[in-house]
Amino acid sequence: MSRIGKRAVAIPGGVTANIEDSTLSVKGPKGTLSMGMVDDIDYKIEDGAISVMPANDSKRARAFWGMQRTLVANLVDGVSEGFTKVLEITGVGYRASAQGQKLKLQLGYSHDVDLDVPEGIEVKTPDQTTVEISGNDKQAVGQFAAEVRQWRKPEPYKGKGIKYRGEYIFRKEGKKK
Repeated sequence: MSRIGKRAVAIPGGVTANIEDSTLSVKGPKGTLSMGMVDDIDYKIEDGAISVMPANDSKRARAFWGMQRTLVANLVDGVSEGFTKVLEITGVGYRASAQGQKLKLQLGYSHDVDLDVPEGIEVKTPDQTTVEISGNDKQAVGQFAAEVRQWRKPEPYKGKGIKYRGEYIFRKEGKKK
């Protein structure tokens, strides 16, 4: 029995949810998001909440139950509050700058790395060593943050590279003489 799936997802004020043609769409102040519904799961909108329950007693329905409830919760959170990932850049000469729909990174390569920011995602650089990625789709924000981090992952000796805020980098001791 899914403990996560049992709880209904509360719909905050200013957010509306609608079910049409096996698609759940949620509209709020930060935009509109939609998700395809799985056949083995029943979705109901009642009493200001969205409840997710398995349609039958199959193993697939029970396996999808908690995940589908979490995806619905992410839709509601995305259109009401949005999601943000903060990346920190550590290293001499490493810097970032957001220029419109492009993110320019200088990471010690012989060339600058120019990344196109996907639609629906906003990138800010409050200073040269911090990148804030925000948007209403949790998966898209996390995917773009992972793509940025992939260019220079933190290394264990000096900690140079791009890391998530709050991420712990396991540090190693260097060579001994």
